Amino acid sequence: MFSFHSKWRYLVMLLGIQLVVMALLSRDGYHKRVTYFFRIFRKIDVISGSAAGHGQNHTGADVYANLSYLVNVHSKDDIPYCPKKSRLIGGPIHVSFRSGLTLAQIERKNPLVVRGGRYRPPDCEARHRTAIIIPHRNRENHLKFLLYYLHPFLQRQQLNYGIYVIHQAGNYTFNRAKLMNVGFREAMREEDWDCLFFHDVDLIPEDDRNTYTCDQNPKHAAIAMDKFGYKLPYKMYFGGVSALTPLHYLKMNGFPNNYWGWGGEDDDIGIRVSLAGMTITRPSLKVGRYKMIKHKHDQGNEVNPKRIVFVGGAWRGQLDLTLLAKTRQTWKLDGMNSVDYEVVSREYLPLYTNITVNIGTEAGLHPPHEETRETTETAESANGQLGGP
Repeated sequence: MFSFHSKWRYLVMLLGIQLVVMALLSRDGYHKRVTYFFRIFRKIDVISGSAAGHGQNHTGADVYANLSYLVNVHSKDDIPYCPKKSRLIGGPIHVSFRSGLTLAQIERKNPLVVRGGRYRPPDCEARHRTAIIIPHRNRENHLKFLLYYLHPFLQRQQLNYGIYVIHQAGNYTFNRAKLMNVGFREAMREEDWDCLFFHDVDLIPEDDRNTYTCDQNPKHAAIAMDKFGYKLPYKMYFGGVSALTPLHYLKMNGFPNNYWGWGGEDDDIGIRVSLAGMTITRPSLKVGRYKMIKHKHDQGNEVNPKRIVFVGGAWRGQLDLTLLAKTRQTWKLDGMNSVDYEVVSREYLPLYTNITVNIGTEAGLHPPHEETRETTETAESANGQLGGP
């Protein structure tokens, strides 16, 4: 039993503690540190709960869990660096594709993302600057799902990031690798990114421990896709999602520009990595997991007839080893140093930067027959205006 005096003593102590806390919070510098301190503990509680659930529920956690604790710090004068490992990372993520998702809904769930799809951690200085390059055409529904998951995925990793959608204009056959070359050049014109992720629009990451930062060598992030049974299909596979520093990109002369249609360019890129004296790094199969949005091949993105695949320990395809030999001969001539294109438009949208480009055809950016036709039409028009026959 507490005595009457003991009770008063505890009440006075409690009142004193409250007064000290209020005094600290009244000072701006302490206010930021105290709120940051409390947010850390709240994040840890949430993450601990999520981690405890992972052992029982293999579907993973909500990718937006614990992001509601992020708030803008008005003064950036003495903001600390983000920790080397983000406390927001929770592991496996639940991925599903519900109908009716809209861009407006995604915007509301990502209030700290600014114009052009750019983001900086609000309460610490990011240690990494990552650009996401997404080759795109006629995949608006897939893009919505990717944006829904990718924005919070990157925020949990406390990255300074930007998302660039490189849209191929016209109806000519799709060229993924050439669009990635365009994406590299246009993104680097805007900011000195230290890492670039080249990301298929139909692949959703399933574990936020798969960090979107670069390694000492080129990184293949999508090591375990559901369509391959969450296994690497073959050793040199470099498709789906990959990461390069600007130096890596320059050493391998970027990507090939001559792969029109679906398939083939991934193997060529993997070979370029090797020819440039680099190796491929990968996360573990447990971490580098991706779910693919099921779809049929689009019109204009049919299977590349020159595509080769690795089956039973050997390359198989129309050109077989000829294509590999050709890559060895041409990789220094065809790539970053030979890409030609025209920017049709650049739009800074709420969730991403959309860059629409004309990349031409297999005959070139402006094929000779097209120029001839334009010249003929111009001459005929001039003749008509002059009263010619």
